[in-house]
Amino acid sequence: MSNYIDKSLSIANPNPHNLGLTERLAILVGLLGLTIAGLHAGGYSFFSTGTTFTVSFSLMGLGILWYTIQYYGSKQAGIKNDGVWFSSLASRGVIGWILGIVITGFYVLLYWHPEILGMGKDGGANGGIISLFDPLSEIFHGKPASQWFMYGTMYTFAIFFFGIKFIYKYRHNKYQIIRTLSVMFFQLFLAYLIPEILSGLNGGFDGKWFDMDLKNQWPLDYDFAQKWHIDNMLSAGTIGWFFFIWSLLLVFVVSPFLTYKYGKRWYCSWVCGCGGLAETAGDPWRHLSDKSMTAWKIERWMIHAVLLFSFVMTIAVIYSYLGDGAQYSLTRNGFTIIMIILLLILAAAYAFLQKKNKDGNQNKIYLASGSAILIAVLLGINWAFGSGNAYFLGGETFKGVYGFYIGALFSGVIGVGFYPLMGSRVWCRFGCPMAAILGLQQKLFSKFRITTNGGQCISCGNCSTYCEMGIDVRSYAQKGQNIVRASCVGCGICSAVCPRGVLRLENGSEDIFSKTDDYKTIHISDEGVKIDLLA
Repeated sequence: MSNYIDKSLSIANPNPHNLGLTERLAILVGLLGLTIAGLHAGGYSFFSTGTTFTVSFSLMGLGILWYTIQYYGSKQAGIKNDGVWFSSLASRGVIGWILGIVITGFYVLLYWHPEILGMGKDGGANGGIISLFDPLSEIFHGKPASQWFMYGTMYTFAIFFFGIKFIYKYRHNKYQIIRTLSVMFFQLFLAYLIPEILSGLNGGFDGKWFDMDLKNQWPLDYDFAQKWHIDNMLSAGTIGWFFFIWSLLLVFVVSPFLTYKYGKRWYCSWVCGCGGLAETAGDPWRHLSDKSMTAWKIERWMIHAVLLFSFVMTIAVIYSYLGDGAQYSLTRNGFTIIMIILLLILAAAYAFLQKKNKDGNQNKIYLASGSAILIAVLLGINWAFGSGNAYFLGGETFKGVYGFYIGALFSGVIGVGFYPLMGSRVWCRFGCPMAAILGLQQKLFSKFRITTNGGQCISCGNCSTYCEMGIDVRSYAQKGQNIVRASCVGCGICSAVCPRGVLRLENGSEDIFSKTDDYKTIHISDEGVKIDLLA
């Protein structure tokens, strides 16, 4: 007779799902493909490079798909809280820390030491893991791979196969299926295949590269306003002018309109590659996002500071290379006048919209409008004193600092490497300037919000637990308040995991959404009026 006494008072099984034989075999298949790629990186290969690439990535893809079918096929669709906080991988255990260190180390090498990954020096032959991608790069470009081609291929592979895993996991929810297919499409075609094919057909534009990702835009694409980038686009003929004009339309027309209609989810959850990787490959860690008030305060300060920095950096960079009309029709004087007027308009518009939004926080008005006015004043003072730089510092100085700390260290190393430690949307929450500017638009004039039916909420906490943006959704649901947060990316997971159908993602004017008092919940929509009496 055993003397063991289980002292746990839990009525739920605290043990995570035990892997079956077929699930273990699926993992072994994926690891075999990874091992073959690793052996090639170390100089040991059993096949030609092309065959090795095909075999290794086929096995990794097969392993992911096989595991997905075996693991989720025996479960009901969706999240069931079955051992997620007891998993070493998903709850900051040893495996999670090891994976975080490995991913972080890979990004450090990718950005600053690609030669360790095998990147050839001065046009020399590639070695290591980068050489594994040479055959595919030869097909697209007729030349060996760069570290960025390798990264783009791996990135697309991850979104595609983990996207299939995500779809199968949430197969009960049509919204999740459609938006994941959207992310997979935009990454595979607009961010990867079309740019690579266009570059190859045009001979790499004779080395004059420019961003051909149709969904990438300023301020996320902080290289857009660089002199070399502008020059390369304008000298590439019709296709270059197309991307130049399209990029401007994205920033000033397309993006604000779509955000007004659908909220920032049109980009952050349906189009963006960063969000796509977070949603698919980062799904196992979405519950690790910090929901505390302290984290929310830090998030608001950090992300808007990065947006402000990106704005100042862009002005400084453009100002640094504008002459008196010798090369560009826009002069420094003209650019300065335009920016001062634009900044003052932004300051006035933000103050007006914030008051109309009835937010009640005057400090936000003073901070945002004051920042725009301050930038305009500093630009004007610099202009009056005739400095050759926009803010008495060279544009490259701003660009170097931004590129290192924000573009590489934050978005790459921390943004992805910290998935297993801080959740999948670290970059989107705390550093992405695109998320910040779309968030301001969503908060101030978007028709999108998440409506709640407080009378049906049972306070299970699923919505808050799995909100990757760190929003305490349950607190809104308990009060029957609509969720109109600048940080919300409209992923819809809170609604997908709600067992009572309390949360709905909707578009429309503010006066057609739910209102709650102590006695009943009234939901008004274009289809009519529905009144739910509290039980």
